[in-house]
Amino acid sequence: MKNILVTGGLGFIGSHTVVELQKTGFRVVIIDNLSNSKIEVLEQIKSITNAKPGFYNIDICNKEALKSFFDTEKFDGIIHFAALKSVSESVQKPKEYFENNVNGLANLLAEIKNRNLNNLIFSSSCTVYGQADELPITENAALKPAESPYGETKQIGEKIINESCASNNLDAIALRYFNPIGAHESAKIGELPLGVPQNLIPYVTQTAAGIREQLSVFGEDYPTKDGTAIRDYIHVVDLAKAHISALERLINKKNKSNFEVFNIGTGKGTSVLEIIQTFEKVTNQKLNYKIVKRRSGDVTSAYADTTLAFNELNWKTEKTLEEALKSAWNWQQKQL
Repeated sequence: MKNILVTGGLGFIGSHTVVELQKTGFRVVIIDNLSNSKIEVLEQIKSITNAKPGFYNIDICNKEALKSFFDTEKFDGIIHFAALKSVSESVQKPKEYFENNVNGLANLLAEIKNRNLNNLIFSSSCTVYGQADELPITENAALKPAESPYGETKQIGEKIINESCASNNLDAIALRYFNPIGAHESAKIGELPLGVPQNLIPYVTQTAAGIREQLSVFGEDYPTKDGTAIRDYIHVVDLAKAHISALERLINKKNKSNFEVFNIGTGKGTSVLEIIQTFEKVTNQKLNYKIVKRRSGDVTSAYADTTLAFNELNWKTEKTLEEALKSAWNWQQKQL
């Protein structure tokens, strides 16, 4: 049984990926500092999969704690999620984002090198593209100056990993996510940000649930079909399964170079107003929202060309936008 480390494994994407890893037959160990997650998620993963992953409460920015951890465990692969992840928050707190996301990755890579480990999957983001010149976005698109400190930390992360692959015995895949939404069909795990949500869908569901008074739509003057920003919203379970495909590619030595990148999205762009309308339709909930000025750090439009992931990872999305929004609402209702 292959032993897989998942950093940030109790978070939104991490927890869903742990479920898919265990369902596939991998043994999983999680490290997470619980800065934007809850320890209760561990039991929820166990109740879904009938297997409890190993868990260590560790901050990857703590070099000594990380070193001690690697003294006790050895891994066949590592999936690295642990990072601060809000575009808007990163504009307000750039120093924290660089310290956490870049330094934490550097610490992890140092341990990987010292212990001659291999097979790393990096949680990257479509924000590395900035505002792309052409849509849909392919992996060959130029990496523009990032629109946010968060996006810049992902660009730097990819660069550091690429250079590590060139100089060390490391094979790595960076998965450039578009916009993960939804929840597990069991409604036992989902997106539950601590404090005020920074992402659209949890703010939508919390507004519908009466936790938030009103949803703000940031900008109606974008050059799009309805004036609101367009994103590629992918069901988190589909996204989690992409990690399994990427991991098996590395373990089975099917990768074509020691550093590869893949877009992980649906290939379809959806506007903020379309999200609101679709949510209202599938849940029979009326949303209280208002249009406000644009938010710093946001691009106009971003959606993926997923041809490469389809051809090389043998992966594709299976779930619809309607299913994703319905599952997010089911999850939200269980939190009340």
